[in-house]
Amino acid sequence: MGRARGKDAENPRTRLDHGGIAEIAPSEFTSGFELIVDGTPQSHVDPADPTHLHFEYIVRMGAVIDQLGSSASAPLSVVHLGAGALTIPRYIDATRPGSRQQVIEWEAPLVALVREHLPLPRGAAIRIRIGDAREGLKRLPPALHGQCDLVVSDVFSGAQTPAHLTSAEFYREIADLLAPAGVLLVNVADGPGLAFARRQVATAATVFPEVALLADTQVLKGRRFGNLVLAASALTLPTDWLPRMLAAGPHPAKIAQGDEVAAFARGAAIVTDADAVASPRPDSSLFLR
Repeated sequence: MGRARGKDAENPRTRLDHGGIAEIAPSEFTSGFELIVDGTPQSHVDPADPTHLHFEYIVRMGAVIDQLGSSASAPLSVVHLGAGALTIPRYIDATRPGSRQQVIEWEAPLVALVREHLPLPRGAAIRIRIGDAREGLKRLPPALHGQCDLVVSDVFSGAQTPAHLTSAEFYREIADLLAPAGVLLVNVADGPGLAFARRQVATAATVFPEVALLADTQVLKGRRFGNLVLAASALTLPTDWLPRMLAAGPHPAKIAQGDEVAAFARGAAIVTDADAVASPRPDSSLFLR
């Protein structure tokens, strides 16, 4: 989540299938560019340095990704649900040469805009498939099932995660893709009280034995709207050194694991396809600075 941006007629833009407007604009506060959808920044990309992860929750995802595999440079097999400006796929391509990545994105006009104005690195093994994220899982090559090192779910329609991407059934479909030590990372957006996030943690925990949360301390306490990264796996998550890194800033954060996660989700109802709802819509004032 980020600040609201004014329209600039010179920025490349396109109308999305859902009716919104996506544009690419130079970043105001750092190098690179931002993908802006309906006035709200959704992704940041620095073509000169794809390891530059500007948004806080993306930095936290990157910290977990750095610990996966046999070494920090070992190639990964990855599925991304939601494309944005392809920030994480670019990061993995730069830091994990030889990685094979599949991206599923609903908005074909968005993909075309990003490909034209923020092209992927030459030779990157990143395949983009157009379609619904959940339906797209069913159309992935059978050879991927049980072989993925990482699945990243970061899907928003407007400012909300669609309901059908929040259920236990959805998480089970992802679990079928993951290798035994594979990890799921989910961008969960929620506000004061964290009712949606608590249900997501409780739901993921019915599928994955290990669940952790990475977030700004004020967001994790339910004091303001923001992004929480849900990490889940069948095996112990590789997070030993994350607490020190997250606490160092520049935006202090923490990781909740074990008993703290269990307490966070205690009493929260499990989400099923029958009762799933979209994530809460943030107040528009959140993006004004």
